[in-house]
This record gives sequence, structure tokens and C-alpha cells, in this order.
Amino acid sequence: MQTFERDGISFRYPADWTAEVADDAESGGWTVTVSAPRGVDAFFMASLQPDAADGGDVADQTLAALKSDYKEFDAEDVMETICGQPAVGFNADFLTADTAVICRVRGMDTFAGPLMLLVQVSVLDLAECDPVLLAIVKSLDVETDR
Repeated sequence: MQTFERDGISFRYPADWTAEVADDAESGGWTVTVSAPRGVDAFFMASLQPDAADGGDVADQTLAALKSDYKEFDAEDVMETICGQPAVGFNADFLTADTAVICRVRGMDTFAGPLMLLVQVSVLDLAECDPVLLAIVKSLDVETDR
């Protein structure tokens, strides 16, 4: 297992998955994308967005962007607890050019700013990758003391 850790936010992911980090110098935020091994259509993304109003705002922005990108798009609102923190967002499914995709987005507040979590997997890779993606989310830890 590998561990990602930054700004009091950490999670674990399989050693054979690849993590790429992109910094946003303007906002001070960052995005880390953890992708499944080659040939598998699944990834986890965490994005710290300190310039957003709150976790609900980042989820709403993501929902609007996905709705504009995909014609066949269905979503339902979800509220849950992740690592002891309230998280709001949605579960969605949509069609790409070659397959159906399952997507789960959650926004939550952290001391470093609003955090957006996105899990996406094609239905073809769902059985293999969804348990791994759920384990990544379950491993998420957000510092509550600063």
C-alpha cells in the first residue's frame, strides 16, 4: 500500500495504482488522481479547493460540470459520513462513447478548505475495482485538530 498525505488529509491506495498530483498556484489548492493499472477504467480523485465556499459548493460545481459534459446523465443527492465528517454530494451514472460509467462525488469541509472526492469506474470494471475504490475512501483521514 502507498499513502498520500498533504494538508492534514491522507488516504491509502494500492501500490500498483498510480497517483498524480497537480497544484493550483492561484488558489493554493491541489488535486490528486489515483488511477487503476493500465487497461482498467477506474480512478479516485481528491481535490482541495480553498477558494470554494464549502463542501456542498464543490459538489454542486462538479455536478453542473458533469451535466454539461454528458447528455445521458442521471444523479441522486447523497449525504453521508466519511471519516467522521459530514459529506454531501451525489451518485451518478452516465454514458461515454464506449461504456456506462458510475460516479460518486462528495464534498466535505476540512481545516485546509473544502475537499471534493470523486470516484469513477466503468461498469465493465465495477466488480474488480469498486471494492478497491471504496477502501480508498474508507481509508481517508482528515485532521480535526489544528
